[in-house]
Amino acid sequence: MNKIQLIIIDSDSNARANIKEHFKSSSFISVNNDFSNLSEGYNYVINEKPDFVLIDISENTDEAIKIVEKISLHNKSCIIFVTAKDSSSETVIKAMRAGAREFITKPVSYEELDRAVEKFLFYINAENVSDAASKIFTVFSNKGGIGKTSIACNLAINLAEITGKKVALVDLNLQLGDVTTFLDINPSFDISYIITNLSRIDESFLLSTLEKYKDKELYILADPPYLEQAEEITAEQINTVLNMLKSTFSYIVIDTNSNFDSKTLSALDISDNILLVSMVNLPSIRNAQRCLDLFNRLGYGSDKVKIVVNRYIEDDEIKIEDVEDVLNLPVFWKIPNNYFTVMSSINRGVPVSKVNPISNVAKSYRELAAILSNVLLMRENKDSETAKTFWDYIKNHTLFKKIELFINRR
Repeated sequence: MNKIQLIIIDSDSNARANIKEHFKSSSFISVNNDFSNLSEGYNYVINEKPDFVLIDISENTDEAIKIVEKISLHNKSCIIFVTAKDSSSETVIKAMRAGAREFITKPVSYEELDRAVEKFLFYINAENVSDAASKIFTVFSNKGGIGKTSIACNLAINLAEITGKKVALVDLNLQLGDVTTFLDINPSFDISYIITNLSRIDESFLLSTLEKYKDKELYILADPPYLEQAEEITAEQINTVLNMLKSTFSYIVIDTNSNFDSKTLSALDISDNILLVSMVNLPSIRNAQRCLDLFNRLGYGSDKVKIVVNRYIEDDEIKIEDVEDVLNLPVFWKIPNNYFTVMSSINRGVPVSKVNPISNVAKSYRELAAILSNVLLMRENKDSETAKTFWDYIKNHTLFKKIELFINRR
């Protein structure tokens, strides 16, 4: 493979020399030129169009960030790394919004730099996840207050944990989204920012812009902070964003609003599966029936639409068989009613598995994610991986260890 051209723009001559020396023996990176002056470096980059620019913004920060933005606009394929002594959140956000893919604090850690470069090389050389491999699951109900957002959040987290693959959770309830509240996060970027930068979107951009959830391979695309921003987003833009997400993420979980507007329909159209959420009561069943009538007119087959019953109670007055008879479709999944665990999860801003990992509702979410991802096919088998996971959890629980130690001492 041809070496990737790197241009360094940094007023610190020692820093430039050290980076050049670091990449001297690299099989992938070639430092073609370096500049101490911002304007000279910018002119060279615009004319020569290198693959990779490393620019320091420690001095004349505002001017340097404008240079980053100009390079990003004029050479969209160029990967820009930024270094700076100031690593405040304000500076980082400004640099990322201007077009930087990575922000590295000075003095530069070469271990950190190498990790960033490895991610860049992976983007350049590795094949993206194909559309056939990527799956979109949209959680929908035309009735509010039915637990749709809770299902979307817990499903996304469990998909990331079970598969170990990258999962995107998209909040398409653009005016009243709750995903960030349910997961207790405050993202720096949102879907409106992604949409204003559609021309720059690639894997590196998405992974650095979407909010990564703790130590998991879950990335959240939040709703816009202002209502007027939601109005400006079009169905076509949403379709473009979702298609771009498919090139990076193995699974995409979408939480929608409860309206059949063009934006929601755009998400439903592109989805591999629609998880239609209902409860076992007459108003919910009637609403689900209306949804299914519309889905049928839209040409959504029974293999695409899956009925999920939330807050299910055994031996309820209305039986699951009655629901299936009315809807003329089998119930795909039942999430048990566990009010205290679920409400504690919502109030604390954590998944139900964090509140009580061996609860019936936590187990149900794990198995739903496993079924949808084809990781687990025999959930009723006592020797299944799920049963093993629960037994491993119990064996490692502190209380179990204390009991086991007490028995062994007798």
